[in-house]
Amino acid sequence: MTPKKSFLILPNTLRMIAWEVTRMCNLSCLHCRASSERGPYEGELTTGECFSLLDDIASFSTPVIILTGGEPYLREDIFEIASYGDRKGLRMVLATNGTLVTDEIAEKTRESGIKRISISLDGPDADSHDSFRGVSGAFEGSLQGIENLKKAGVEFQINTTITRLNLHQIEDIYNLAIRLGAAGHHIFLLVPTGRAREMADQEISSEDYERTLNWFYEKSFTSPLQLKATCAPQYYRIVHQRKKEERGKTQKEETPLHTMTRGCMGGSSFCFISHTGQVQPCGFLEINCGQLKEKGFLDIWNNSPVFRDLRDLSLLEGKCGRCEFVKVCGGCRARAYEIGGNYLAEEPFCVYEPGEKN
Repeated sequence: MTPKKSFLILPNTLRMIAWEVTRMCNLSCLHCRASSERGPYEGELTTGECFSLLDDIASFSTPVIILTGGEPYLREDIFEIASYGDRKGLRMVLATNGTLVTDEIAEKTRESGIKRISISLDGPDADSHDSFRGVSGAFEGSLQGIENLKKAGVEFQINTTITRLNLHQIEDIYNLAIRLGAAGHHIFLLVPTGRAREMADQEISSEDYERTLNWFYEKSFTSPLQLKATCAPQYYRIVHQRKKEERGKTQKEETPLHTMTRGCMGGSSFCFISHTGQVQPCGFLEINCGQLKEKGFLDIWNNSPVFRDLRDLSLLEGKCGRCEFVKVCGGCRARAYEIGGNYLAEEPFCVYEPGEKN
């Protein structure tokens, strides 16, 4: 039997965790992977269990911890959790819709050690954003939240989920992020999970996917923002292709959030933890890789069979399995699973036809 080539086995160096500290939310977004509502939801980790989890993580790694939801500001002990992680040497950041960020909340955010806030804007104006978010006034609420964070000296970025509804507005949203003084703009390509299953027909086409990622790459040379594409692993294939074509043309210096990434990071350098303590490769790939109320996080991270599968690129099927860019891209495992029921299948929204592996 021919041994597997070691370059096809990804290291399990944990660099980032998205942690759904609560599933409660004050909005009702069309694309919500968690189908979040006001709640309450049973089974959320207690404050003590949250502290124990952070102890476990900090015992072997120092990843970025993204406190997300739902709406994390609806959790009463959110600042205790953030402060505890910060004292452990973890980089604590938080993802919010921004509508609950009063002056007091902004100050507490800074004092708790949260290093950056991401606020989602899915339209450049109230009509487009509010229809996406399901609540009138969400756009103005988010902008006010941003102003309060700026006054408190808290760094923020803009996150945007791209669908057919707002594809034509993406440059306007990007320009709004610049005007608002954001540190970065992160785009997310819709994955039809949770409530987003009802808008699966709003996924942009493979061709628009490719054009959008090429546009984003071109912006990276002149943008005052840090740019990152998420749930869009083909972006890293495009970067490598175009760097070869455009030798001598240099991008801006990359930040740690850029240099530490590849296409699909799920299970190799990234994972998701649900509000009940279920560990998953990502928030969109809802496969139980272990339950924190039954096992320690380190045990799950090292030994989950699903994580081991995802770290072994030789197991990828279809054109992902034979692609020369498999190490930098890997295809979206969540999109493959949602559409075909197989997380190792080829990425269904990729137009690239592989050549010979290097």
